Amino acid sequence: MPRRQVVSKRPIIPDPKYGDELVTCCINILMKKGKKSLAERIIYNAFTILQDRTGEDPLHVFKQAVDNVKPVLEVRSRRVGGSTYQIPVDVSPARRAALSMRWIVGSARSRGERGMTSRLAAELLDAYHNTGNAVKKKEDTHRMAEANKAFAHYRW
Repeated sequence: MPRRQVVSKRPIIPDPKYGDELVTCCINILMKKGKKSLAERIIYNAFTILQDRTGEDPLHVFKQAVDNVKPVLEVRSRRVGGSTYQIPVDVSPARRAALSMRWIVGSARSRGERGMTSRLAAELLDAYHNTGNAVKKKEDTHRMAEANKAFAHYRW
């Protein structure tokens, strides 16, 4: 973390099948131990399951699911005068997308279905319909920010 310069964002290469940068980000979040081809296979198979279940374009379902999970507010800890306050702050657009995909993948990992493909497809379908653990996490985050609205004047 340099003190003077702002670190530039690396360009994201769109994924080979859909040509979308959001799908690439989701593949990178899903990837473990550098196994990118396995993560791609899981995502693409989940997309075919979404295609079968909804009958719609899976990329549209995925983007709508990510939009439904994107948080608007979050809380940050700030130390003021020896005590720590949870201060509600707005979330930047890049962080919104990253958080939503992280929450979707995390919720999919904690599901009970057999196989990551079916778990991810089910979680994306739940997020598309505004239900499921990822949407619940977003609502909890918003509730926490709403509860700590009194400390918003400590924002920096």
